[in-house]
Amino acid sequence: MKNIKKLLIANRGEIALRIIRACKELEIACVAIYSEADVDGVWVKKADESHLLDGDPIQAYLNGDRIIELAKKIGVDAIHPGYGFLSENADFAQACIDNGIIFVGPKPEHIALFGDKIAAKKAMKEIGVRVIEGTEEPISEDDTQEAKRIASEIGYPVIIKAAFGGGGRGMRIVEEEATFEELFETATKEAKKFFGNGDMFVEKYIKNPRHIEVQIIADKEGNIVHLGERDCSIQRKHQKVIEISPSPRLSKTVRKDLYRVAKRAMFRLGYENVGTVEFLVDENDNFYFIEMNTRVQVEHPVTEIVTGIDIIQRMIRIANGGKLIFLQEEINFKGYAVEFRINAEDPMHNFAPSPGKITTYLAPGGPGVRIDTIARKDYTIPPYYDSMTGKLIIWALDWTGVVKRAKRALDEYVIGGIPTNIPLHRAIVRDVDFINGNFTTNFLDLKLEGFMEDMKLDIEKEKALYENNLSDDAVVAAVFGAIKHMKNS
Repeated sequence: MKNIKKLLIANRGEIALRIIRACKELEIACVAIYSEADVDGVWVKKADESHLLDGDPIQAYLNGDRIIELAKKIGVDAIHPGYGFLSENADFAQACIDNGIIFVGPKPEHIALFGDKIAAKKAMKEIGVRVIEGTEEPISEDDTQEAKRIASEIGYPVIIKAAFGGGGRGMRIVEEEATFEELFETATKEAKKFFGNGDMFVEKYIKNPRHIEVQIIADKEGNIVHLGERDCSIQRKHQKVIEISPSPRLSKTVRKDLYRVAKRAMFRLGYENVGTVEFLVDENDNFYFIEMNTRVQVEHPVTEIVTGIDIIQRMIRIANGGKLIFLQEEINFKGYAVEFRINAEDPMHNFAPSPGKITTYLAPGGPGVRIDTIARKDYTIPPYYDSMTGKLIIWALDWTGVVKRAKRALDEYVIGGIPTNIPLHRAIVRDVDFINGNFTTNFLDLKLEGFMEDMKLDIEKEKALYENNLSDDAVVAAVFGAIKHMKNS
């Protein structure tokens, strides 16, 4: 295998910038690609070289043939897909290999296996991993009655999921038979729009679970370790909002069993590179496999912080033939880390995407604060992509400390000119159940309405400040005053 001397990043935004930083430390030349909408992206300027892919701003990052053609033309050794876009496209991974380019990620056959939820469920069940009861074959988008029959056999509530996609798209919870047909139709339409395939599967819905995922790294020689778990239970419409490592209320016994099951399964399947095995843990501490993500996760920084291991660098080194340089018992876990996804979305209008120009940008800092972002003053968030503009990651030695530090950092964070979900994060970290580590996947379903008044006050104060054209220092002072008022009221 040739050594990686030049790597192309087939992605954009904060993950592209994150990969550039890893390449710089590995002394690998890094190449960025960008659409016409991303000309001013910071990753474009930070890369060793950057190439415009004109035309449709989304297809710029989805046209695998065009990206590979560029990679060959400029002498690239490897391609890192980041997350989203082509990261879980088995055909793209295979095309890289077929063209003599190293794909920084798992084997194409594993990407294909776990990209098919039904096949993944079967494979995990065959090697002894507990899965949730449900269909074992995809149900056609046109076969509503068969889906309804299966749901009745399983027993309500059930969940309908897209067979060939994830991220909460094409997913509906059905509490009773009377609403099944309507929800099945809306789910299939959404799945077809986002994944090109409306086939679904139906499974038993686990009420009030925690969403726990285990980070795996494996080299090409069968050595495999876990890097602990992340609690991704705080979600809105099945989209992760906050991620935590380790989970603040997971028993030692369940944690140990999760690690054992995840490692054993990936070893049995011959998995390579990084991946995340995701589980639901019910109210009785039973856990069930739900899916495997064959890529780096958005939330990987919290694991990096508590372990001290650079996951992106590990991906590149393993793709380059490198072995794991540590044994499981040599991995030390220290403290707690929490990641807040900072999205350009309007909390007062059902969290609708809010692209536009950032007129004020004041980032938090201090001990235990990390920000992975492309946001800056005068940068315009384009309307074509996911609304996430960055991630605020907080670390402290214990859970109480990380919550207090998160409050402080979120109070410092000011993004003006566009609505963001920072007010939601401020409300969450003030909530007593969050402070006590008590949350499941229905946390925001139950709490969001109660958070609205605090968020509204927060937003109105900041909006008034921007309309009055106050200086950045005055904005910060006034925002702190508003937050102090909310805490005392």
